[in-house]
Amino acid sequence: MSSLDPSQTNVTAGLQYQGLLERMLFTAPITLSCCVFLLINGVMLFTLRSKPVFRETPRYILLYNLLFGDTAQLVMSQLMYLLAACQMKLSYPVCGVLFMIALLTNDISPLTLVLMSLERYVAVCYPLRHATIISIRNTGLAIITAWSFSLLNVVIRVILLLQFPFQDLQSLQMKDTCSTALMFLVPASDHFDKAYTGLVFASAGVAVISSYIGVIVAARSASTDKASAHKGRKTLLLHLMQLSLSLLSTMHSPAVLSITRTLQRLAVVRIKNVFYVGMFLLPRCLSSLIYGLRDQTIRPVLIYHLCCGLKLNPQSLRHSK
Repeated sequence: MSSLDPSQTNVTAGLQYQGLLERMLFTAPITLSCCVFLLINGVMLFTLRSKPVFRETPRYILLYNLLFGDTAQLVMSQLMYLLAACQMKLSYPVCGVLFMIALLTNDISPLTLVLMSLERYVAVCYPLRHATIISIRNTGLAIITAWSFSLLNVVIRVILLLQFPFQDLQSLQMKDTCSTALMFLVPASDHFDKAYTGLVFASAGVAVISSYIGVIVAARSASTDKASAHKGRKTLLLHLMQLSLSLLSTMHSPAVLSITRTLQRLAVVRIKNVFYVGMFLLPRCLSSLIYGLRDQTIRPVLIYHLCCGLKLNPQSLRHSK
């Protein structure tokens, strides 16, 4: 005699089918939207390398680094999302590699925003020394420092991860889909993650806000270009907004963990998709649109490339040459 109730089996099968259908309905539009934004980011990156004015101006070099980090992070996050949606279970080494690559690119946005804020501060407060302080060489060194700092974070995470006794496991195959939470195998990893994230975003916030205050103070000086100071304030506010969006993306994993403990699986899947779009996808997609459409030099070239060169307006491109 079977121990399974037929009606109970039907309910279970129905829930599984409903979960599969919902995953497909969520995954398809999210993936399509991500591909569109990746295309826009790719065009924006190409635009920033298409003309000497972009390749030889420090603020455009920093913008390229910001977009490159966001695009790489967007690719990694979408890959992890698709693996979770397809319920593919990886081994710990493979998941660890993906996790570390995602970590490497995750810190680039706040660190680059700090560099962009300092560049605007120098441009407004020390315009005569701007070309000397913010040279192409110094900008390159600052970018290398940002990537090295992020790489150091990855190295520390690997050392903490290796403290887990993997040899005691029967198999290195994971029992659940790869996620950030599952890579915190020892308590020290979670403590370090919270401390490091808090330090990075607190330091970045202080740097951006201090630059903003410095520009406001400089704007009251008679020798300061008022138009440049006003533009600098707006740019720094934009950097602060971008930093807030990046900080919002770090709350994705804790928010998912909190709802996982209290809600049913189907409800968790729905909310996880909403959190992924609102907290992770959108903050990584807005940089190219915000900076690309706002900048008078980038905008015509970006639109030209987005339209595949079908409509060439020489007058609109005059300032970008």
